[in-house]
Amino acid sequence: MTEREETRNLETIPVGSLGIIPLRGCEEMAENINHYLAKWRKQRESEHKNSLAFSGYQRDSYIVKSKVPRFGSGEGKGMILESVRGMDLYLLVDITNYSLTYSLAGKENHMSPDDHYQDLKRIISAVGGKARRITVIMPFLYESRQHKRTSRESLDCALALQELVKMGVDNIITFDAHDPRVQNAIPLNGFETVQASYQFIKDLLRNQPDLKIDSDHMMVISPDEGGMSRAIYMANVMGLDMGMFYKRRDYTTIVNGRNPIVAHEFLGTDVEGKDMIIVDDMISSGESVIEVAAALKQRKANRIFVCTTFGLFTNGLAKFDKAYEEGIIHRVLTTNLVYQTPELLSREWYVNCNMNKYIAYLIDTLNHDTSISDLLNPSEKIQNVLKQYRAGK
Repeated sequence: MTEREETRNLETIPVGSLGIIPLRGCEEMAENINHYLAKWRKQRESEHKNSLAFSGYQRDSYIVKSKVPRFGSGEGKGMILESVRGMDLYLLVDITNYSLTYSLAGKENHMSPDDHYQDLKRIISAVGGKARRITVIMPFLYESRQHKRTSRESLDCALALQELVKMGVDNIITFDAHDPRVQNAIPLNGFETVQASYQFIKDLLRNQPDLKIDSDHMMVISPDEGGMSRAIYMANVMGLDMGMFYKRRDYTTIVNGRNPIVAHEFLGTDVEGKDMIIVDDMISSGESVIEVAAALKQRKANRIFVCTTFGLFTNGLAKFDKAYEEGIIHRVLTTNLVYQTPELLSREWYVNCNMNKYIAYLIDTLNHDTSISDLLNPSEKIQNVLKQYRAGK
């Protein structure tokens, strides 16, 4: 089956010659994206392909070589190793990749989100204003969990967005921002927060051939009030009911800087015997989602599928191994937008949702300055994949 985007008619003149700059940790993703772009552009028929406006349109590689070397003190500098004058640049950065290291006074130091963000700014600085346009693709938005002020505290995400815009970034593309309202910090610039709903549904159906997708056999769950819109969208496009948990906290005590959760209270219809899809933006330690799954199991729910855009697993995988053995969770689906450990990829309960092709579609379309509305709202594609699944294809 040929997907619709591959044959889409991109006849408009590109903004500039396409260039992709992957920061450390994004090299493999960039190679995969480059593979799709090179293939599509070779296949695409256009009478204008040899004109000056399409100069450099067909290439084997759109990746611009760059590096961020460091001095012995740990300080670094961004270097771009080829010309980017007049190019339409797309910078890929994964701020959560803690596996990368650098030398600091002879000691090995793991890269934090701050280090990745600083390297991104170094590369933007190295461009030196010579590019036609700069788009930053940052799947996990830097400091996005610090999106509002509840006491006398910093607003790091808003500051970072403003800083990038001042440095010359035209567009910022992120996935499933913790709170999309952070874009209010840069109201005059492009900001897109993309959902992975289609990829979750497609990979869930691919891995589970025996699902009954109707409101009598299945339900979508939001683990907290903050993620309601995510769950409502998925429930609506799949034609399912939705339930929600809210956290009851003890506001008289503080543990590790926050009020501890006393209980997860459920709002929704009866879950007995139904398969559950828990939808959230991220798994950090995983405690919350396992507690929600256990609460659903107490209410006699059937299999539980967890779909989250970012699987950080900051406290390791042992809790999920135990929950899987005890039958609390059946599958966990997360994307490859952030660093995945080899241990995670080898787990029986884990399903990896690959987003490389989707990002390639976004880059290809944006380079032609064409609307990406149909990519941001994939309801038609979801209906098609559900129709094929029900028909047994």
